[in-house]
Amino acid sequence: MEPRRVAGGGLLVAGLLSYGVGIYVPYPGRAFSLTAVMVGIVLVATGDGPRSEGEP
Repeated sequence: MEPRRVAGGGLLVAGLLSYGVGIYVPYPGRAFSLTAVMVGIVLVATGDGPRSEGEP
């Protein structure tokens, strides 16, 4: 597994869930859910990058 993509996926899911909860229940710090979604998308998109030939 690529740890950067796994972390990005976790942030993306957590951000989407907290955004959905924040629509119905106002709570402190809910604006950070958008930041988590954006960072999650970037981490999933970039991943660990292409591996060079010969690397496992």
